Amino acid sequence: MNAATAYVLLEDGARFDGLACGAEGHAVGEIVFTTSMSGYQEAMTDPSYAGQLITFTYPQIGNYGVSDEAMESDRGHARAAIMRAAVDHTDAPRATAGWLSWLASQAIPAITDVDTRALVRHIRDRGAMRGGVFPASLTEQQARELIEAEPDMAGRDLVGDVTPKQLTVVGDGQVGGVLIAMIDTGVKRSIVRNLLERGATVELHPCTATAQELLANSPDAIFLANGPGDPASLDYVVSTVREIIGKRPVYGICLGHQLLCRAVGLETYKLPFGHHGANHPVKDLTTSVVEITSQNHGFAVLGPNGSKTIDEDEAVRWETDYGAAELTHINLYDRTVEGLALKDVQGATVQYHPEAGPGPNDALHLFDRFVSEIRDAA
Repeated sequence: MNAATAYVLLEDGARFDGLACGAEGHAVGEIVFTTSMSGYQEAMTDPSYAGQLITFTYPQIGNYGVSDEAMESDRGHARAAIMRAAVDHTDAPRATAGWLSWLASQAIPAITDVDTRALVRHIRDRGAMRGGVFPASLTEQQARELIEAEPDMAGRDLVGDVTPKQLTVVGDGQVGGVLIAMIDTGVKRSIVRNLLERGATVELHPCTATAQELLANSPDAIFLANGPGDPASLDYVVSTVREIIGKRPVYGICLGHQLLCRAVGLETYKLPFGHHGANHPVKDLTTSVVEITSQNHGFAVLGPNGSKTIDEDEAVRWETDYGAAELTHINLYDRTVEGLALKDVQGATVQYHPEAGPGPNDALHLFDRFVSEIRDAA
């Protein structure tokens, strides 16, 4: 390897050298890893990665450049990219720019030629933690001070950085369609696109929207989006959701799953290193089908009796503030809660990303289920 021009430093002192690429400067935040083999641009533009630096386990990143259609939001949200072998190719079909050139244009620092396998193993052993990508000109002492000044992810509200400032409406209001009011805590474009393709009109509300504002146009359902940070820091959103449950069907994905669960009285906790990638097996307990899913979250919902995992593939139940809730999906990697359904009021959640941007399409049918249930209840 050429002489190191940059390095990754973790808060526990672990250091990994490499070569600077992307934008100049440094970046600090929580360092996580994703196991997706493609979709690097979708990952960097997913608002759920706000406040985080992404380590890519797949070695070659940038092979097919970047394109407008791969944007999951209007800009990059992850703070840095950490890679084994980054390239800046622009000759792939539909490519509009090279990957490293795009990172530079987005003011996102990056590092390549890192031993990402060793870094990922370290995170798996020690847990996701604060860290940063730094140019070699910055001393370790300076880097440590920057890391120590970065707030921990637990207890952190990052939704305010990614939510829209005002209400927008997308969709053509077609006859026979459904109207969905979404609390936009950092929604991915592919989630909205999948709803539009099924005839929905979607109102995208800021995370500070009141229950009255969400219900103002008599939506057929409320949708809770994905997003970054700790759901336990979003009591103001949870309070709003509590006012809506039972008045309209409520559905949630990822952070939205966690928020709905907290709204009915369940608890969340921080996972050791989260679920990030496109190869997570999840069992749908309503069909007994195992789906390979795309995931991006660092927190999970506690099971009945406060258990972090569910031992059996059974539809266990919680007693909540709004009646019974039943487990519908379970992660087969670590036995964590991946989805539930409310039994006495209409509502359901999944922890993973059925829109798969990027990832497998195994769970796309959930959007059909969501919209069908909303139409039936209208």
